[in-house]
Amino acid sequence: MSQNPEQDALDALPVASEDPPKKRSLQLVWIIPLVAALIGGWLAVKSVLERGPVITITLLSAEGLEAGKTKIKYKDVDIGVVSHVALSPDRKHVVATADMARDTDSMLLKDTRFWVVKPRIGVGGVSGLGTLLSGAYIGMDIGKSTEERRNFAGLDLPPVVTGELPGRQFTLYTTDIGSLGVGSPVYFRRIQVGQVTAFQLDADGRSVTLRVFINSPYEKYVTSSSRFWQASGLDVSIDANGVKLQTESLAAILAGGIAFQDASDLPAGQPAKENTSFRLAADKVQAMKTPDTDTRTFLMYFTESLRGLSVGAPLDFRGIVIGEVKSIDLEYDPKGRKLLFPVEVAIYPHRLQARYRRPQDQKLADSSEEHQRKLLDAMVEHGFRGQLRTGNLLTGQLYIALDFFPTLPKTTIDWRQEPHVLPTTPGSFGELQNSAASILKKIDKIPFDEISRELRVAIRDLNRAINSSDKLIRRLDGEVAPEAAATLAQARRTLDTAQGTLAQDAPLQQDLRGTLREVGRAAESLRNLTDYLERNPEALLRGKEKDQ
Repeated sequence: MSQNPEQDALDALPVASEDPPKKRSLQLVWIIPLVAALIGGWLAVKSVLERGPVITITLLSAEGLEAGKTKIKYKDVDIGVVSHVALSPDRKHVVATADMARDTDSMLLKDTRFWVVKPRIGVGGVSGLGTLLSGAYIGMDIGKSTEERRNFAGLDLPPVVTGELPGRQFTLYTTDIGSLGVGSPVYFRRIQVGQVTAFQLDADGRSVTLRVFINSPYEKYVTSSSRFWQASGLDVSIDANGVKLQTESLAAILAGGIAFQDASDLPAGQPAKENTSFRLAADKVQAMKTPDTDTRTFLMYFTESLRGLSVGAPLDFRGIVIGEVKSIDLEYDPKGRKLLFPVEVAIYPHRLQARYRRPQDQKLADSSEEHQRKLLDAMVEHGFRGQLRTGNLLTGQLYIALDFFPTLPKTTIDWRQEPHVLPTTPGSFGELQNSAASILKKIDKIPFDEISRELRVAIRDLNRAINSSDKLIRRLDGEVAPEAAATLAQARRTLDTAQGTLAQDAPLQQDLRGTLREVGRAAESLRNLTDYLERNPEALLRGKEKDQ
């Protein structure tokens, strides 16, 4: 036995031995999670590979938009969905983030447009009624640019014309659009062939630029000689044929419209190209007027009131408009110490130029400035003057009439003065005013106070005479009337007696007839005697011979 019992106790304890490592085998329970992980990874990779581009659309409002539900459609085909809607950093707009389909990269171009489709009522009619049940969605119009983009500014209103619509776009310039707006119709021979797509005020603020789209196949009727005019409202004209009322359609009356056609005095032009510019006239008359390229400016001085004369008023020569008023001003004449009213007018000489039909007379149609001055000098020498006349008695509008007044003193045009001054003569209205003023002065000289005093005296005397006449009438009624009645009764009895005497069966009538017969026989005997004495005048001495 060992002397160290503790050591002996430790030695008696069993010693642990290490077993050799065993091979581990895959358990069946781990196969299912592994397969699920592989499938999830494959789906994740596929989702990443099939995911389309992400775009942002900036809008004014998020009305009708809902993240995860609002679709983006092109031709009613779902090509994306709005995934997030948030405010812009400046809090003035709404930014909608949308996940697009995989094959839409070629559709997201620089000029691609987006807008919210919802029920709307506008000039072009009612749109978006289908969204009442399905909800609003974002519409899309693919652009034609080659540059791609991912951030877009949404339109406030749906575009009137989309990119796939066939036709052509043109530009119109005008000073006032009137009642025109986006969607206003465009007419050709009263057939709606297009619409207004946009308009904007020019940088100088003096004109407006409109964009119109003409649908195919009507774009071929817009030629280089086409004229455009506003067809809004009603066009009322009064001429020798009566009152004429014209309009393009009921829609043009309510929402405005534009009409166009080729000018009748120009040859047929070629079809206009895309984005060709035209002038938009206020009405058809102005649109169809021949443009006046040659213009002469003159001054006309008037001393009478110009109330009713406006800029644009016609310059009329015996029914032919040869110019118009350009400006109206005021000028003081220190020599005569009076106010003058200079009116600047534009005259178009070619409207006064004679058109000779015979070839041998064409040489007389000289349009040189020297010839025009000689012609105008000869006309002024024969009394050619400008005169203000009333063009409308209801509105009081004035126009300047050019005519010949041979009795006026002769004058000439000073061609050294710029602008040249055409002589004038007072108008008939001014002469009427002068005559009225002269009559009023004469009326003022009439002594109305004396006449009124004499008139009061005459009325008083007349009143006395009337009273006297009234007394006389009452006296005649009381005294003379009974006697007059008795006299009339006696006269009636006398007439009755005379009527009885003159009756056909009255004794007097019978005696008168017998007497007349006797007188007739006596006259017959006297006539026989006269005839006998005429044949035998000696019977007055010898007597009537005895019958043999």
